[in-house]
Amino acid sequence: MTIPDLKRLREFLLQSFLESFETPPARITLDFDAFDDPAHGQQQLILFHGFYGQYQYLPLAITCAETDAVVLVGLRHGTCPAFLGADDDLRLIVAKIRQRWPDVGIIVRGDSGFGVPVMYDVCEELGVTYTFGFAMNPRLQRETQALLDQAAAQYEATHVKQRLFERREYQAGGWPHPRTVIVKCEAHAQGTNRRAVVTNRPGAPLLPQGTYDEYTLRGESENRNKELKDGLCADRLSDHRFLANFFRLFLHAAALNLLVRLRRATAQGPTPAELGIPDPLPAAALPEKSKKRFFNRRRQRDPLGEGQPSTFRSRLLKVAVEVIVSARRVLVKLSSNWPHADNLFRLGRLVALPGSS
Repeated sequence: MTIPDLKRLREFLLQSFLESFETPPARITLDFDAFDDPAHGQQQLILFHGFYGQYQYLPLAITCAETDAVVLVGLRHGTCPAFLGADDDLRLIVAKIRQRWPDVGIIVRGDSGFGVPVMYDVCEELGVTYTFGFAMNPRLQRETQALLDQAAAQYEATHVKQRLFERREYQAGGWPHPRTVIVKCEAHAQGTNRRAVVTNRPGAPLLPQGTYDEYTLRGESENRNKELKDGLCADRLSDHRFLANFFRLFLHAAALNLLVRLRRATAQGPTPAELGIPDPLPAAALPEKSKKRFFNRRRQRDPLGEGQPSTFRSRLLKVAVEVIVSARRVLVKLSSNWPHADNLFRLGRLVALPGSS
């Protein structure tokens, strides 16, 4: 593999992402995340990371919240900061999106590893909306101590989990101007904690809790990383050369996007009422217990639309068959008692070539 090869693969990944939208989207939410990729050999550019306690790479994954697709991946050396190269990748992605849809809204989210001035600056330069995690520091801790004490007092009085939010205009020493910081103070049976995000969302000053809760939805991107690493074995970057392992990472990303397409094609999407949950609210707005019951029942009813890579393997790939080869055809005979035949036939009808029967 050469660098021009990898650039062509990057272009393919971006183009296939843009072409996955059947209609122009109103907005695109990009979640930035880094994940550890342990190494067990003599691969180029693996380094020992003290936090993870291992020799590793630290890939960057950029996913789309609306489609679950991987927009871009990047392989980096094992001790790089999480944001390394993220600004350049964001410039490329935004340019490609706006070339196709000039007026689409673009939202960027990332944890505190991406909450650094270079990312704020590039987002503001490109005119995109961002929310990044922001590491608590002694100054913020002093300024929000009263809010934390209030949350703790309310919990002691009610024994009900408390979440209080505060918006403030904050300017760190290296910032050219103040930025909006949302602080969450929480008290519950396990104790107290504080979290903060920095954002330029227009509604943040009026709805600090809504801004923070929207940011926490980026946790869904962690599932894409889990599928990449565990389900699709992206931790098998076992070639010696760095460029060869970068190519492998592109293959894993393309495999995940194929899985995402299959899930979207097969999803049956039952409503809460169809699953015996008589609530007029959308699934995302259900009370916590009802929401959990809804998603558990949906997974049972729609194992492919909700399926992890292991589900597709066990139900569609690791199947005992008898293969009969003749001069005119190849016949694949399934057991009449195989319990997942309906899943295979349903998927086969969806992906059949035009004119096939």
